[in-house]
Amino acid sequence: MAIAEADIERLRDTVSIVDTVQSYLALRRVGRAWVGLCPFHAEKTGSFNVREETKRYKCFGCGASGDVFRFIQDIEHVDFVGAVEHLASKVGLTLTYTSAAQGRDRQHRKVLVELVDRAASWYHERLLTEPDARAARDYLRSRGITGDVAREFRLGWAPDDWDSLCRAMGEPIERLAEVGLGFVNKRGRPQDSFRARVMFPIFTEAGDAVAFGGRVLPGSVDPAKYKNSTETAIYSKSRTLYGLNWAKQDVTAADEVVVCEGYTDVIGFHRSGVRRAVATCGTALTEDHVRLLKRFARSVVLAFDADRAGQGAAERFYEWEQKFDVSVRVASFPEGRDPGDLAQSNPEGLVAAVRDAQRFLGFRVQEVLRTGSLATPEDRARTAQRALAVINEHPDVNVRRMYAGEVAAKVGIPAADLVASAEKRSAPKPVAPVQSTGRRENAEFVAIAMLIFRWDDIAPWMSEELFDGEETRRAFRALVAAAEAHDSDGGSDEEEHAWRLVNRALELADPDARDVLERAAATDVSLDDGRGSRDGRSPAEAEALNLIRAAVRRRLASRTALVDPDVIRADREVRLLLEQLDDPDMFEAAAGELLSWLRDREEELA
Repeated sequence: MAIAEADIERLRDTVSIVDTVQSYLALRRVGRAWVGLCPFHAEKTGSFNVREETKRYKCFGCGASGDVFRFIQDIEHVDFVGAVEHLASKVGLTLTYTSAAQGRDRQHRKVLVELVDRAASWYHERLLTEPDARAARDYLRSRGITGDVAREFRLGWAPDDWDSLCRAMGEPIERLAEVGLGFVNKRGRPQDSFRARVMFPIFTEAGDAVAFGGRVLPGSVDPAKYKNSTETAIYSKSRTLYGLNWAKQDVTAADEVVVCEGYTDVIGFHRSGVRRAVATCGTALTEDHVRLLKRFARSVVLAFDADRAGQGAAERFYEWEQKFDVSVRVASFPEGRDPGDLAQSNPEGLVAAVRDAQRFLGFRVQEVLRTGSLATPEDRARTAQRALAVINEHPDVNVRRMYAGEVAAKVGIPAADLVASAEKRSAPKPVAPVQSTGRRENAEFVAIAMLIFRWDDIAPWMSEELFDGEETRRAFRALVAAAEAHDSDGGSDEEEHAWRLVNRALELADPDARDVLERAAATDVSLDDGRGSRDGRSPAEAEALNLIRAAVRRRLASRTALVDPDVIRADREVRLLLEQLDDPDMFEAAAGELLSWLRDREEELA
């Protein structure tokens, strides 16, 4: 896409390069030039020169030079068109595009961004002034977020009302729906997408308002702690990082970016003086995120549970390190503490955690050694095996050799064998914890995948009580909430329905449950109907019966030392129902009774 040359020249003549540069750094007049510290490299003596008459700048330290467009490209990390549009918006110049269609697209995007920005201002003003936002203000103060911080990040409050924003914006509901701010409810009336939530506006790295994250207040009955905007024409979660618009200058100066999981984590880092923190928007770190970050820094510090993330993402992290020439390190925090909490109780500890961050592989190896036992020769051998399995995920043989040598020294065994195994990547797989090896977890995970791809087939058999794993149980809750909140999406094909379901569930899920959902959505699950099988059961029915059987047996095993004759008799009947699950003519009725029994037992424990 190109912009009319006449517009570019008009803009070049209109914009003052000195005023533009001064909006980013301090300049002082020296003769006919303006001089300051270069924003593109670290220096103590100003060598960055700007001349208004030539409309150019030059740094005599690092050699950076160019016109006002080049300056904006480098300082804002945008392309030429983006630089022209940035400057045009500052002086109110309407641009003409050589492609009419592309010009319309850019103009439409501008309209949508302005609408989201207006909504951000409306939410923000309500938080600062309205009586119904008092609880939100109290909550933010309890997290150490004062009025000044709320203003800096433009935090807001979505009132607990059906259509306050829709009415205030004065826009067609179709336009509000296009950016995820409203929708038409089952009664055919406009309704706000966000209600009774603290609002975190999300901006692109260039500062365009594109989306929101909304958090419920403590004590809310809403099961979804966070709700994020759906993807729109102006917002892609995999390409957007919360806080990058505020952090980018500090990120560039430090050549380092800190990646968190939550909006309040970013704010906590900024409050603690670490103003180079950003966060993913309800999704895992993606290659597009890393590609974006590489424009600003070479060092990436993970400020979340990287050991858990490493279980499925190690290969991707190592690939990104090689592909984008970045280094990935991990900040370690006290157990149970997140950056948002530490910013209030121990900001120095937050700064130290980033300063002392370890390389990704080193962190994971240390976690294995920290949690492993060295009490006996057998324990040391097993710990070494587990550590070596982690080491062997790395593609660089020299890196593997060095870490293998460190592990050998730590566990007190000869280094030669471990190093040789690392060179060949031939170490036996570590013995996994008991809770991650059995049929139970596999069946639960497959059930989650089937719920995504064949909701109608398996959902009638499912109940929360069937899930023993906390992560899979929370993933199930998120899927149920997503399905219940959007039960009027009929008409789409199965693939489209699955895509919508899992994306809504990801918005509602916590990080651990999101990990389960993301892996399940990428799993190749058998989807044939199975009616030709020996017992006539579909794959969905077979998996459901496995879950029911396992859940009932767990509950029976926990009911020890029974003395009540009625309870003993009831349990004996339950065992008979378990046997009926294998009968093709009786399994449906038996499964229904067992599900009811499980729900009753769950209520007894509640």
